[in-house]
Amino acid sequence: MTISGRVWKYGDNVDTDVIIPARYLNLSDPQELARHCLEDLDAGFAGAVRPGDIIVAGANFGCGSSREHAPLAIKAAGVSCVVAESFARIFFRNAINIGLPILECPAAARATAAGQHLDIDLAAGIIRNVETGETFHANPYPPFMLDLIAAGGLIEYTRRRLAAGRTGSGAACCE
Repeated sequence: MTISGRVWKYGDNVDTDVIIPARYLNLSDPQELARHCLEDLDAGFAGAVRPGDIIVAGANFGCGSSREHAPLAIKAAGVSCVVAESFARIFFRNAINIGLPILECPAAARATAAGQHLDIDLAAGIIRNVETGETFHANPYPPFMLDLIAAGGLIEYTRRRLAAGRTGSGAACCE
């Protein structure tokens, strides 16, 4: 699975309260959440983000509360991937659960600037900065995780597996 997009760059400790402010937690429609994504950190983001764009951030991205609204708002805004120095553990899990690819790669996060373009190969864990030609390596996604992301998240992945009569995790050891 390959992703290519323009970079939006943010710093350390971008918490879930700035990803989707608490005043919008009564919303459940992903498109409505997307209209408010990052508005307290970057008021122009929601109006200017384009499908396929990539967020690159510093350490501890997604810290704060465990709300699933945060990665959902990012994904619904059209962001194809988040690359950060590190992620808060619950954000990492919530992002995967809703099918938003995220990669932890400190070198790429530090070397990438807003407006640059990245090409990302999730299966290989390769991040390439198109402008600078630099290549970075993150942990690649295993095949079953790529399937989960391609399905749009854990719920749809599970629905498809159940419909196909498969109940294992999808990992080779469990088939």
